[in-house]
Amino acid sequence: MAQNDSSSKIHFSGYSEFYYSYDFSKPLNRAKPDYTYNYKNHNQPNVNLAFVKANYQTNRFRSNLALMTGNYAKYNLSAEPNWAKPLLEANIGYKPFAQTNFWIDAGVMPSHIGFESAIGSDCWNLTRSILAENSPYFETGVKLNYTNQKQDLFLALYVLNGWQKIAASFGDDQPSIGMQVNYKPINNLTLNYSNFIGTIQLAPTSALRVFHNLYAIYDASPRWSFIFGFDIGTQKMKEATTSVWYTPVFISKMNVTNKSKIATRLEFYNDKDKVIIPTLTPNGYQTFGASVNYDYQITPKILWRAELKKYHSKDHIFQYTGNTNQQTTATSAIIVKL
Repeated sequence: MAQNDSSSKIHFSGYSEFYYSYDFSKPLNRAKPDYTYNYKNHNQPNVNLAFVKANYQTNRFRSNLALMTGNYAKYNLSAEPNWAKPLLEANIGYKPFAQTNFWIDAGVMPSHIGFESAIGSDCWNLTRSILAENSPYFETGVKLNYTNQKQDLFLALYVLNGWQKIAASFGDDQPSIGMQVNYKPINNLTLNYSNFIGTIQLAPTSALRVFHNLYAIYDASPRWSFIFGFDIGTQKMKEATTSVWYTPVFISKMNVTNKSKIATRLEFYNDKDKVIIPTLTPNGYQTFGASVNYDYQITPKILWRAELKKYHSKDHIFQYTGNTNQQTTATSAIIVKL
């Protein structure tokens, strides 16, 4: 029994996400716009994310190491040094008090911001929202986190080395901080508030960024579920006015059968001051998005997904042979989990 118990502490898993995406405006370089980091290539079968993961867990110690490849790693970690680009996760955690569910975790971890992650099978929609693509997917630092005995309240405090960064910068960078409150007042409702406060380096100067993330997940019935999300951020440089960007999003999911689901998404991203998504147009990035996707669980380990998505912007920000204010894409993916 002791040998079995010991060996069960280590768990290995694998994940792969193969896709084909078609942009009806036909980008010349086969790459979709710069603010998109997943399902990046047009008209070319590719791997969005593939990783292997090792997890070690005891009553008072835990660790995770996941190494990855694919479009997500290539484009979302392009600013990182080569040694950091394969890291999806690399963290350890310790529980100092045996009777209290309080943990101290450190390393490269999934972001505490947002309801979408880099792992597609964990998201209701095939592609990520504009909100998710332009806020942190990962973070590096220390997390102090507590879950109450009823498992309906999660509290966390973060000290981070920046806005979605692995490698530490040397110079005037100050640690960033964040917090998260996740609460389930009833079994079918989850409420979340997360934030980020930190200095962003904008050569040759820096700016103070404050970001708030709010969402609610409501399971209205066994058939219908909904997500309501809203993000707002501010950024201010010395002797400059404060810039603001915000984004509301609404997602619905319908369980058609025990193997098939349909999800829709409506979103609007307003960054007229070009803080997060720079454009060369007078109104910045002000874009509506709508998508619908269908999922079919072929086997317990294989999922097929298909999505149609359309963006409509105030300015002609989508750069193809000629600039346009619209973008339409169709994407299909096969996800394999081991």
